[in-house]
Amino acid sequence: MASVLPVIFILVIILGLMACGYLLVPKGPHQTTIRTAIMLTLASCYLMWMITYMAQLHPLITPYRTLRNELEGL
Repeated sequence: MASVLPVIFILVIILGLMACGYLLVPKGPHQTTIRTAIMLTLASCYLMWMITYMAQLHPLITPYRTLRNELEGL
């Protein structure tokens, strides 16, 4: 359960930043483009972070030790 808390915490921060980006973009001809770019950037960064974080917590291939690797470290 502890591995889910940072994911949710960062999600709340990202959603807050998205809301700020949506509300604080100045009016102009490119307002929609700027809003879209900000939100897509934040969403992409969050997904990259979350996938990397979850992959480190639950790896597909379990690391294993061998006697040879242990002796080389000495």
